Amino acid sequence: MNREELKEKYGKKRVPHEWRKTDKISTLITTFFGSGMSTKAPGTMGSLAAAIVAYPMAFFFQSHLGQDEVLYIGGTNFGIFISLTFLAAALFVFFAAIPFVKKAMKDTGTEDPGWIVIDEVCGIFMALAFVPCDVIIHSPWILALAFGLFRFFDILKPLGIHKMEKLPGAWGVMADDLLGGIYAGIILSITLTLIVMFS
Repeated sequence: MNREELKEKYGKKRVPHEWRKTDKISTLITTFFGSGMSTKAPGTMGSLAAAIVAYPMAFFFQSHLGQDEVLYIGGTNFGIFISLTFLAAALFVFFAAIPFVKKAMKDTGTEDPGWIVIDEVCGIFMALAFVPCDVIIHSPWILALAFGLFRFFDILKPLGIHKMEKLPGAWGVMADDLLGGIYAGIILSITLTLIVMFS
């Protein structure tokens, strides 16, 4: 066999990736700057990238916006925190991503492919919307907990999350992760409240 025949028989075949069928801007956004292009666990990689980006975001919100706007829902001893800055970030990503996700799926002929991870980014930001920015800055382990809780809900999809996937097109892709982020955030907020109560 000559070199070309050996290459054809034993060489690693280059499989064209689906995202190449859509435009570069849609690819950049839906894969969250390439994190969704990972060949293994792209959803996990996208979630991890979002959690990493969230740390400097918390600094930015604190330093450039003066102070993180936080709502407290509950009584004097027990309640839930809501960071309006991360809530705004999550909702911005949700609505801004819809047309790009829709176009990417249409161009590639896919339905919620693994490489679209902007929905995971939305979910992580939504989970962190239940944590004040100063807590994220001073206790970065919160990011790891938010990541773990969100991935739990994103993978298992309990409590109606699976039903959200049935929404049409890009709405279904984004909505299930948004709801998963809400569940993860509520548990995160309750955990923080318990830590404060018993510390």
